[in-house]
Amino acid sequence: MLEVDELESRYGRIQALHGVSIRVGAGALVALVGANGAGKTTLLRAISGVQPVSGGKVGFDGQDVTRMPAAERVRRGIVQVPEGRQVFGPLAVEDNLRLGGYTRADKERGEDIERVYAMFPALKLKRAQPAGTLSGGQQQMLAIGRAMMARPRLLLLDEPSMGLAPLLVDEIMQTIVRLKQAGTTVLLVEQNASAALAIADRGYVLETGNVVLEDTGRALLANDKVKAAYLGV
Repeated sequence: MLEVDELESRYGRIQALHGVSIRVGAGALVALVGANGAGKTTLLRAISGVQPVSGGKVGFDGQDVTRMPAAERVRRGIVQVPEGRQVFGPLAVEDNLRLGGYTRADKERGEDIERVYAMFPALKLKRAQPAGTLSGGQQQMLAIGRAMMARPRLLLLDEPSMGLAPLLVDEIMQTIVRLKQAGTTVLLVEQNASAALAIADRGYVLETGNVVLEDTGRALLANDKVKAAYLGV
């Protein structure tokens, strides 16, 4: 479904991605792990169209989308949950969800909101509350729910476990597994390498803008280099 070939991206004179190539098959859950500053977020932003690329190609469902505007990528099914959740704090929970479904018809939005509430019952109880009053875990649920309102075919998740207690991390990871089981293709960026690789079909390790390892999630969990660098083993 997603083919990234030799992708390069810069911040001014600083090159953040050095010819990154990854593949994400339809229906797969692929994890991208690495330290801070490795280029993980830059890669997701380049795939979703909000970060300019200076070389290489992004292919989605057999079409070149490298120069396509971000809004058009959303309409085609590429949807990102940003790092830090970035919910609209003053707006009600339900208004946040409606904004996520801006590409959908009104009738579809209503159906999708109920689907999100079925996935995250806590959000339904707080549907009229300002999103900024939710706990960190609830805000992450809202950020995922807002993305699901666009009916993504490819869901890009950027550090969904950031700042969450271990119990909530487990809950978020199980939610991601359920999304994959329901047919959504997922590209997951995580610093929590053990949690991400434990649920991933395949994984990539990114270092200083380069892919240095690629294998199944299980094989990377057992890899001595990954253990030493990212798992504290």
